[in-house]
Amino acid sequence: MPRRPHRGVTEPPLVPNESVPLFLAPMAGVTDLAYRLLARECGADVTVTEFTAASGLTRRNTNSWLKVESDPREKPFIPQIFGGITAEMVETVELLQDRADVIDINFGCPAPKVCRTDAGAALLRNPDRVVEMVRACLDVAEVPITVKVRLGTGGGPNTALEVAQRLEEEGIERICVHGRTLRQRYSGEADWQQIRSIVEAVDIPVIANGDVVDAATAAACLKATGAAGLMIGRGAIGRPTVFHEIKRDMGWHNENPPWGSDDPAMARLWCWERYLKLSDEVYPTQMNKNLKRHAVSFTKGLPGASAMRVDLHSIQDQTELGSRVTEYLEALTEPHTVAA
Repeated sequence: MPRRPHRGVTEPPLVPNESVPLFLAPMAGVTDLAYRLLARECGADVTVTEFTAASGLTRRNTNSWLKVESDPREKPFIPQIFGGITAEMVETVELLQDRADVIDINFGCPAPKVCRTDAGAALLRNPDRVVEMVRACLDVAEVPITVKVRLGTGGGPNTALEVAQRLEEEGIERICVHGRTLRQRYSGEADWQQIRSIVEAVDIPVIANGDVVDAATAAACLKATGAAGLMIGRGAIGRPTVFHEIKRDMGWHNENPPWGSDDPAMARLWCWERYLKLSDEVYPTQMNKNLKRHAVSFTKGLPGASAMRVDLHSIQDQTELGSRVTEYLEALTEPHTVAA
């Protein structure tokens, strides 16, 4: 995702001297296990699973349980769950806590199919129900519970501040706030000032989410919010290198990246090949249902990518698809290799 200026900021604000944790946001169809492991290798400090329906987990749905698979390399392991029925959420916490280090509850998803079931961000219209659900989950939890919210539904006063204060009293360990409402979905700009009001109102860590795509926006967000960490979603799709780049450009480390150089083409190729290898490791007996989506994301914005992606949609064999993208990315690195 290209860098975009934020709220008229023409120069990066003061850069914090000390690093804060960078989170890979939970994203349906994106943050599968292989991609989470890749993001860790690229500098993400914390990863969260795709949000998973409590109804699917309590009914032992195979696809739902595949979303909450983990690996010893993923520590802490944080599955994210959502639902509109408190009893199902409680049962899901009981089912997951033998494998989870932390369990995150989603009150931030704006997808219509989720909100129609009175789950996700739709619950923010009724803070009492949010508190009741979280309290019931905390009562049975043997691991920490964290929460992700939006500012509100957009159909009335924003409720995130009230929800954060009340959930802190209940005993959650951390809250992540996406600076948009349900009604906004992903349009407009994230309201970092409302996140700051929450940071100032609670003592638990507040993680800021929304519009962080590079070091300049990371620095601006930290300055505006005072948050304890940053969560990156769309800015990390097809670009897991964003975590290393932020840490490098903020002066938080000077380590060489695992791809060996800061050449964007080489980095993209390394990440794609590494994702394929990790997919083979963690999905040895099943298809990776997200592979084609990642293939599109990894090639977005590159020369000739539009025509190449038309071909990708006709490829059904996953090995062939992986090789096709590898060949395409290798061709982009050839001029750099010759110049060296």
